[in-house]
Amino acid sequence: MAESIDMPTGLNPPSRMAQLGELSLPLDLVRFGMQWPRLVTAPRGDGRPIYLIPGYGGSELSLRPLEAFLRRLDYDVADWSLGRNKGSVDRDVERFTKVAEARFADNGEQAFTLIGWSLGGIIAREVARLSPHLVREVITMGTPIIGGPKYTSPGKRFARSASIRLDQFEREVHERNSIGFAQPLTVLYSNRDGIVGPDIARDIYNPHARNIRVDGGHMGLGFNPKVWRIIADTLAGR
Repeated sequence: MAESIDMPTGLNPPSRMAQLGELSLPLDLVRFGMQWPRLVTAPRGDGRPIYLIPGYGGSELSLRPLEAFLRRLDYDVADWSLGRNKGSVDRDVERFTKVAEARFADNGEQAFTLIGWSLGGIIAREVARLSPHLVREVITMGTPIIGGPKYTSPGKRFARSASIRLDQFEREVHERNSIGFAQPLTVLYSNRDGIVGPDIARDIYNPHARNIRVDGGHMGLGFNPKVWRIIADTLAGR
């Protein structure tokens, strides 16, 4: 059960410098290449079923490298099967729940680990909250947990395209977060994130949440070897 807290205040989108830092993705990828050796010793998996959910504007392709890595560790990994994430959270929660329900019935009713990048993490959290029988564990990467899009760098643009009022949406997000969920929860955030800043990417609602800081920009989280290693260790119960 989530803690009863007041709606957070005094928050802001990432600074201009942090936003410009997202342009360093090519350099980050070079740096990531030097870190691959640490993945050789990643713990093997137990074959559990996993779903990967992309962030806003991303498709299954954005998580193919992570999917391949987890498959090599012997996990039963699938993408969310809904194509590009267009930002319709409630609709996508409903659609993805149907996808998961079908697989749940076919796999002997094994609950899933959900791994969501950015907005994909919101979908993972909502499915865990609304359909707890389907979800064993949740892992999020750079997810706008507090405030929804309001304090993200593209928040105003997203609000115009989705025809939403950011203040009202923030209150609705806070109410949903305040309900909470019981499944194990690992939350990865970065102080360098120029899209979803660290102040809104940490979970302050669920007392059991593990908030773990990583290094890197938002656009590189899904390719970051340190993130992958944390995910592998988390899945192995470390």
